[in-house]
Amino acid sequence: MAFDSLTEKLTNVFKNLRGKGVLKEEDVHAAMKEVKMALLEADVNFKVVKQFVKDVEERAVGQDVMNGLNPGQMVIKIVNEEMIKLMGSETTEIKIEHGRTTVIMMAGLQGAGKTTTAAKLAGKMKSKGKKPLLVGLDVYRPAAIEQLKINGQKMGVDVFEEGTDHKPAEIAEHAIEYAAKNGHNVIYLDTAGRLQVDDDMMQELVDIKSAVTVNQTVLVVDAMTGQEAVNVASKFDEVVGIDGVVLTKLDGDTRGGAALSIRAVTGKPIFYVGMGEKLSDLEQFYPDRMASRILGMGDVLTLIEKAEDAIDEEAAAKLDKKMKKGEFDFEDYLESMKQMRKMGGLSSILSMLPGLGLGGQINTAQLENAVDEKKLARVEAIIFSMTVKERRNPKLLNPSRKNRIARGAGVDIAEVNRLVKQFEQMQKMMKQMPNMMGKKGRMKFPF
Repeated sequence: MAFDSLTEKLTNVFKNLRGKGVLKEEDVHAAMKEVKMALLEADVNFKVVKQFVKDVEERAVGQDVMNGLNPGQMVIKIVNEEMIKLMGSETTEIKIEHGRTTVIMMAGLQGAGKTTTAAKLAGKMKSKGKKPLLVGLDVYRPAAIEQLKINGQKMGVDVFEEGTDHKPAEIAEHAIEYAAKNGHNVIYLDTAGRLQVDDDMMQELVDIKSAVTVNQTVLVVDAMTGQEAVNVASKFDEVVGIDGVVLTKLDGDTRGGAALSIRAVTGKPIFYVGMGEKLSDLEQFYPDRMASRILGMGDVLTLIEKAEDAIDEEAAAKLDKKMKKGEFDFEDYLESMKQMRKMGGLSSILSMLPGLGLGGQINTAQLENAVDEKKLARVEAIIFSMTVKERRNPKLLNPSRKNRIARGAGVDIAEVNRLVKQFEQMQKMMKQMPNMMGKKGRMKFPF
């Protein structure tokens, strides 16, 4: 998960601070020295780290903190606030022109996920009632245009392309004419990438901006490249001029240095972050939510938004009704697993819950051990090896049927027995739940 390494290190630093009744100046200096090392190891820009530590120390050694009732928590609060400030304080959206066509140029190095991101952004615009158009300007790789067409199809978005016989600037002009005739009001220009920044690439982008009116230039960078992502952003802004950044593959970056450095170094906001392959995995970047995740405080608002996008309300209501009646079966279990995967999986959901980080009962390493995706996959295999009747009525599962299911799932009979027993216990608990609620919804206890 993103920021795993940094979150774990910061958790350990602040755990020591929270344990102190009185906080001395040397305690703050010692803690900030460790914070500095943690940030540098996370590949955060050295100058950014230096200024960040200085700002936190200046606030943390003030009288309010030293004489506070819980000085350790006050220091964490200051670190949280300074981290939010570092990443831009406010959420910034890609500006869409109202009443006229918006042209957005997507730029970036090859392999950063530019084409996929363009399609995801177009998909988001379509869901907001706009009529987007994806434009293939990578005339050097025919596969790039094919990829754009496939992604456009997935999102239900139109794609304009003229092959590889025209210059990118000419194709952009023709695309805008096409959009005007066909009612498209948001145009995404998917430009060519290179393995590294070069003069030809930059000149091509400059030529496109000279040929057509580009309202927003969005740079797509790979979070896993760390400081190199920051260097690329600086170079593009210097030569072409960018309005903001989309940071991809953040789910695979355990360090997170790029997310913490880009705004401070370039002055440009991060619009979105890519946390996976699905459309819902392109998340709006909220500095306060990201700081909360980094400090292990969870991100409940993003979790709620993911749930609203992924969960079928009607199906959820039916499931809730069945659970209250104690009629939850293995078919329902599979449905709940499906909904959970839409939200990014169990580990992704748990990482957004508060209380698992600083001062919580479970640290990141324990969380990973607790959430064994392979174990969940085996559970699914067992359920899929049941007949529909068996899934809907677990009471049918006699020893003979269990043996057949174990062979079908490729697991030991003990695993099938364990799952069935756990399921029966869960059903009993669900039946008791309505009876455990007293007046005004207060929980009653049997003691």
